[in-house]
Parts: sequence; structure tokens; C-alpha cells
Amino acid sequence: MNTLRKVCCLQLITGIVCFTCSFFFSASYAQTPANHSSADIYLQLKQLKVLGTVLYIAAHPDDENNYLLPYLAKEKMYRTAYMSLTRGEGGQNLIGSEQGVELGLIRTQELLAARRMDGAEQYFSRAYEFGYSKSANEALHIWDREKVLSDIVWMIRKLQPDIIITRFPADARAGHGHHWASAILANEAFRAAADSTRFPEQFALLGRNARPWQAKRILWNTFNFGNINTTANDQLRIEVGAYNPLLGESYGELGAEARSMHKSQGEGRPRRKGKIYEFFATTGGDAPRNDRNDLMDGIVTDWTRVKGGEQVQDTIDHIIHAYQFTAPAASVPALVQLYRQIAGLHVPPEQEIWKKKKMAEVQELVTACAGLSVEATTQQETALQGDSIRVNLLVNKRNEVNASLVKFFVDYSITADTVLQQPLETNQNYAYTTIIVPKLNPKSTQPYWLEKDRTKEGMFEVADDALIGKAWNDPSLHALVQ
Repeated sequence: MNTLRKVCCLQLITGIVCFTCSFFFSASYAQTPANHSSADIYLQLKQLKVLGTVLYIAAHPDDENNYLLPYLAKEKMYRTAYMSLTRGEGGQNLIGSEQGVELGLIRTQELLAARRMDGAEQYFSRAYEFGYSKSANEALHIWDREKVLSDIVWMIRKLQPDIIITRFPADARAGHGHHWASAILANEAFRAAADSTRFPEQFALLGRNARPWQAKRILWNTFNFGNINTTANDQLRIEVGAYNPLLGESYGELGAEARSMHKSQGEGRPRRKGKIYEFFATTGGDAPRNDRNDLMDGIVTDWTRVKGGEQVQDTIDHIIHAYQFTAPAASVPALVQLYRQIAGLHVPPEQEIWKKKKMAEVQELVTACAGLSVEATTQQETALQGDSIRVNLLVNKRNEVNASLVKFFVDYSITADTVLQQPLETNQNYAYTTIIVPKLNPKSTQPYWLEKDRTKEGMFEVADDALIGKAWNDPSLHALVQ
């Protein structure tokens, strides 16, 4: 039986026509689409100016540093990602009886909930958490060392991080064998990702802009856990507990909320105020100068790293200066012009990643500033192959911008296509319905890493290499609005 996911699994791709410029906006909503306050929008505008990426790597759900991730994502405004090598299948479960792969599904969603709070992205390798491991050698033997290494290299080449951070050291001080192995593999991947002879099959999957990637440095985020203190005065020290008045909380408070999403492990934490110091030791690449207190020391993280970017930087500065907290819609015309400006940049292939990323961010900002709400839902929980499905669309443009709803359809491959040409009045609900008969993939509702049986105890088998790293499946159906 082929099933359609529940309503929350529809992907909604929204679009508006503003000031004679037509967009398709893309976003996946596994929950109710987020509403953005004026302060949220202002932070996103400031993030447009930052072109820097950090990849944090550890072994399990709950290994990430929940104070550091929101500091990197929301204070420094870097693109920040956490890669957990496993999904936590071998751990404890304090909220139910699920174990093994079922527990891994729960912990995956807990990590995604934490990332929605701290602003970071979430990725995984194919490694299976088989339980407690006494040493890195044991972990690397039960896992497939080369495959897990390949997964980390894949994410490095895909994200192109400027710096990589490990939670644990590549020695016995890491304690758990998975922790130890995660640091060994991360440091090896730091070098392998820059070597065109390592895993060359990845370049075809990454597309025309694929190339080896050398991060500037890899650092170990040292710690003081229990009786083990690995911090030292000669290490780089960063204060990450700052208070953000636009968020109304410190990163210690925000990080505690994110940490509390690890409910199956009883990881509820009090909201922490005050200074929080994190320490870092360089394990590869160029070390940052300790007196500068900057993880990105020596790395260009503004628009000057992109060909023609100086003018873009000036445009963003003007938009931020003119931003009206009580009238965010006033920024829409300038954001549309900024989108065109970025789209018109002729950048070399290695800079395409930033061009596409910033264009997507501008699209999201136009939607937020316009107060555009678009929801596509169905009341049918499941569907058999050949069943018809009623999809309901609700649109509301809540701010004063010139916008029209042109068309609404579900997936390019499905013939249902509603041409509307409807000018949108402010704060007026517009409801539409279309009937579709989707052609569902037989495995469309199965988590991609569970489609095939494991042939090795410590590894999942993934049929499509392009899916490796993803936290969850893409939705079965996509509603598109222009």
C-alpha cells in the first residue's frame, strides 16, 4: 500500500508577484509555517551581510554544544550546521518504549526541534549507533570506516565550511568510542575533502560547481566535563553567553531551550544567564590568533569574497538603515531590487554557493516583509495508488504590498493547475481547492535510510547517494504557488 504523508508533510513552495517581479519561493514546512516578527526580519537582514559557514561534528544526538551553536548562528550569523554521525539508536529512552531504529527516528526529530530554536542546520551520516563502544578502533570496525569518512567528506564538499569544529578529541580523553572515532574521522575528512583523488564519484552528484574543498582550519571545542578538564589558558577563548536584545534572551538561555528538546534523554536544562566561555584548540590548518578571539580569523566573511559583491554589500546596508520596524513591507521594493542585483552577478563556479544561498534568503525576506501566509493542506491522512486527493489552499497577504496570486498547482508532474490572476487585498483570506491524483513512489513514506536492510551491523544502506546527510525525507508532494 502506498501512503501519502499527513498534512504536515506537504512541502509548500510559495510565491508572490511584487512590483512586476515574479518569484517562486521555496520552503519545506514539516510544522506550521513560522511567523516572523519585525525583530526576526531585522536579524535576517543583518544575516544577508555575512558569508561564512561553520560545520560542527560529533557522534550522537545531544553531543552538540547548545550554547555555541546559537551564538554562531544568531550572534555571528554564520551558516551553522551540526553533523551527528549517528541518530542515537543505541541510547536510553525516557519518554517511551521505542528502541533501535524507532528511537533513532525520535532523536532525529528532537535534533530538528533543537535546530529550529538555535538556527543551525542538521545533518547525519549513515552510521548506526550500536550501543556503547570502548574504543575508536571498535567503533570504526563495526561501522564502515571508509563509508562514514565518505559521508563527512560529502557534507564538507556540499556545505563548503570555512571552519570545522569537533566536540571531542581524537584520543582516549573522548571517553566513548564513538566520540573518539568522530574526531578521528572529522580530522581525516578535513584533509580528504581537499583531495580530488578521494571519493571522486561525489563530484558528479554535486553538479557543475563541484570541486575539492579545503576548510581554513579544524578546531577541537575543548571541555570541562566532570573530572576531565581539557581547557587551557593558551587556547582560543570565546565568550558565547551574550544577551541579544532583539531575541530578548541570551545564548545561554536560548541554548538551554534547544537542549531541552532532547526529551528522550531527559536533557531539560535551566535557562542560563551570564558569561559562558568556550575554548578551542586547532588540530589542522592555520591556527587563529588567540588575541583576536575570532574563530574566523583570516577568513573573509562579507560580500568582498564574491566577485562584484561590494555593491551588494552597499545595497544591503541601505536596506538595513532604512528598515522600519513598524512597517517592514516598506522594504519589499528594495529587497526585490537586491534579488535582481544578486541574480545578475557573474561569479566563478566556486562562489555560486553564496549567490544561491543569498538569493534564497532574500526570497524569504520578501515573503516575511509582505506578511504573506500560504498554507496547503489536505484532510486525508492516507491515499492508495490512484486515489484522488483534495488539496486546500489558503492565502493571506497581511501587509500593504502590491501582490497578485497567479496560479496554484501541486507538483509539476500533476496536471491539476488553477490559474487565478487574483490581486490580493490586505488581510483578506483567499481559499481555493484542487483535486489531484498523485503518482506516489512505493517507498515515498519510508525514511530513506530505512528503505534497505542493513548488511553490516553499524551501517545503514542508502540506495540514492544524493540523499546522504539529509536529516529527513523530502515531502511526497509539493504545493506550488506563484
